[in-house]
Amino acid sequence: MCLAIPGQVVETWGHDATRMAKVNFGSVQKTVCLEFVPDLEVGDYTVVHVGFALQRLDEQSALDTLALFRELGDLEQEFGDAWDQAARQAGAQPPSDAAPDEAAR
Repeated sequence: MCLAIPGQVVETWGHDATRMAKVNFGSVQKTVCLEFVPDLEVGDYTVVHVGFALQRLDEQSALDTLALFRELGDLEQEFGDAWDQAARQAGAQPPSDAAPDEAAR
């Protein structure tokens, strides 16, 4: 399964060519192409899929989405602990069926 994950733009560059950004997904930052949403600015939230920003997203929607992914277990299954960390920072609680050591993180 491939997910489109929300993240926050922390840096942009390349105003004359293809615009790029560094996007923060909790404890992980990735370089992302802004070709589809070239007007994104630092501080904006965006949905990212396979290295491309697909649309602008308001902060609450981004945090809610991360929390939902965490609740469903999709972040850890798909991306590991760094993505799980982002969901936890969004205030998500571990699912009730999580292993005891996982729920204690």
